[in-house]
Amino acid sequence: MTFSKKLIAILALAVPGLVFASEGGFPLDKAPQRNSVTSLQNGARLFVNYCLNCHSATSMRYNRLRDLGLTEDQIKNNLLFSADKVGEVMHTALRPSDAKEWFGVVPPDLSVIARAKASPAGSGADYLYTYLRTFYKDDTRPTGWNNMVLPNVAMPHVMWELQGVRTAKFVEEKDPHDASKMVHKFAGFERVSPGKLSDQEFDAATADLVAYMEWMAEPVAAQRKQLGVWVLMFMTLFALLAWRLNASYWKEVK
Repeated sequence: MTFSKKLIAILALAVPGLVFASEGGFPLDKAPQRNSVTSLQNGARLFVNYCLNCHSATSMRYNRLRDLGLTEDQIKNNLLFSADKVGEVMHTALRPSDAKEWFGVVPPDLSVIARAKASPAGSGADYLYTYLRTFYKDDTRPTGWNNMVLPNVAMPHVMWELQGVRTAKFVEEKDPHDASKMVHKFAGFERVSPGKLSDQEFDAATADLVAYMEWMAEPVAAQRKQLGVWVLMFMTLFALLAWRLNASYWKEVK
């Protein structure tokens, strides 16, 4: 076993739930950069309306949304559905026991999901952007839905009214690694019924939602990057002064 394989095995054991995308996994689309306040506000609205029904985000408080330009009244009147005060964390109203009975698993907390899903195949944002856009109707599944990124997913397609209903087409092809075997190969989606949004509009809405989840995973990311620039500038100036001081000191010694 090579050193890299040993390292991956150690990480997999040390960090539960750390899963690397396999070579045969569904390719991830690049998530668009949607960092405007308008996009993040729309993403927050989508998150509260479509995600908090089953998932929590217990590391995020509602009043943190003021950083996105929202007032406490706007938060209270438009986004505060599962809490009484804007200072509370984002809990779901769904009881874990009910979730276990309905879906077979308790939905994970989404506070840092945009960071947790990063892998060699792409960033966490890429994973979420592709995942949310690749649901398809599958009557063999308990929820009636399946997903290309996470096959046999327990989660239903909560935004199906926006995207519409699609089925996945598969074709039988010879296994490139073993000509004696046949494999299912994805051949695209087929529209069953349209949604409230066009494909382009749904992609844009999903990008807003993913951008918000990425922001939620680290709300101070922008300030951290700005601070990093100032630190680098200070270190550069300090190094320059230290270099000249060192040269001046040794000049006097000589």
